[in-house]
This record gives sequence, structure tokens and C-alpha cells, in this order.
Amino acid sequence: MFDRVIGLARSIAIYHAIPFRQRRLRRFYRGLVRPGDLVVDVGAHAGNHVRALAAIGCRVVAVEPQPDFARILRLLFGRSANVTILEQGVSDRAGRLQLSISERNPTVTSLSAEWRDARAADADFADVRWNRAIDVDVTTLDALAATYGPPAFIKLDVEGSEAAALAGLSTPVPALAFEYLPRALERVEACVERLRALDRYVYNWSPGESYTLASPSWLEGAQLLEALRRGDAQRRSGDVYARRMPATSR
Repeated sequence: MFDRVIGLARSIAIYHAIPFRQRRLRRFYRGLVRPGDLVVDVGAHAGNHVRALAAIGCRVVAVEPQPDFARILRLLFGRSANVTILEQGVSDRAGRLQLSISERNPTVTSLSAEWRDARAADADFADVRWNRAIDVDVTTLDALAATYGPPAFIKLDVEGSEAAALAGLSTPVPALAFEYLPRALERVEACVERLRALDRYVYNWSPGESYTLASPSWLEGAQLLEALRRGDAQRRSGDVYARRMPATSR
């Protein structure tokens, strides 16, 4: 219980109490989505992205499998007409999966046992312990699109399950984002391969919580992977952004 309280408090403080973070996040998202767009936030966690997207007028489907954080989302956005909250995960097929929870560090809770076990050799995770496991309902991105409509943007913050989530997407979307770790770039490569099977995408990345794009131009998949293997990109984790190329640009 103590670890859970500490973990919840840490997440709320990090994502809602740091001055000007919401302002930066809203400014960043205005370059990716427009008011009225449907956005699917998978791994909504404490809801800082939900808050920013809703504030600029997007319709948001917030998907979060951790019961404690689903309750926080309902508390914060339960009365919002443009936010739908789903207490479940996302994978390549609907059903039930085991969720490994780190109560003191809930941001690294994961559906991927392989990803979790691989972090044992990662110095950035030296203090992380996954000390609870629960079974949760999971759905697919295709099922969400069939229920709520085609999204303009998908955010994936699913700690190693990005490729599995994308395997449940059969129709290309205009834009999406997924996390990268410097020592787990094979996960990025798997996502790039999956998106290549759907359509042509170009890529950029944002280090840490900077909410700024690192490259002055959008990159092909191989160029992205090359960039993430060197320099500042290897110093900290961040998010990859993928944008579908319009037909006239191919």
C-alpha cells in the first residue's frame, strides 16, 4: 500500500504539477492534431496527454489498464463530453493478458513479460521492481476504430507492447506516437516494420518530456533508427512520431 501511494503521488506530481508542462504539451499537439479530431491515448496513465488533447478540442478515447489510474482518469475526466475512458489494455487480439505492475514506478507497468525481463540488464531500471500482477481485459486498435471511428492520431505508451498493439491495426492512420528506449531500439525497428506494411510513414522523435521534435526534417525509417543509435538520442528515452505520407508525396 505504501509503494502504491508513493507511485500514484509521484505520477500525479510529475504529469500535472510541473509548471508550464501543459502549455508546452498543448503547443506541441497543435502541430499534430486539430480540434474535432479523434485521438486514441493508449496507456493514458495519469491523464496529462488527455488533458492537453481535450483542451485543444480533440475527442479522446483514453485507454488505461491499471485500475488505480483508470479511477484517476474517471475522477478527472468522467464528466467531460469529449473524453471516453476505457479500463483495459491494447494488444494484437482481444482477450485477457497479465499486466506486470511496478507499484512504486507505475509508469513502467507492462503487458510484455519479455520486455520486463530484458530491463534487468538496463541500468536505467536498476531500482524498478515489478511486484504485482493482475489479469486485465485487452482490445485491439481495429476494434477501437470500429467502435469510436477512425482516429487521426494514436499515442502508444505501453512499455514494450508497441509492436503487439500495432499488430492489431490493419488500416493506416494519419499519425501516431510510440515510446523508445536507448537500449531497446529493436522495439522501434519492429514498429517501423509494422508501419511499413501498412503504408509509407516518415518519422521524427522527441527526447524526454521536451515536447519538441529533434530532427529539422522528417526521416525515413532507416534514417530514424540510425539517428536513435547515436548522440543525444542515446542519453535518454523519448517518443517517436510517425506521419503518414499523403499520396501526392509518394
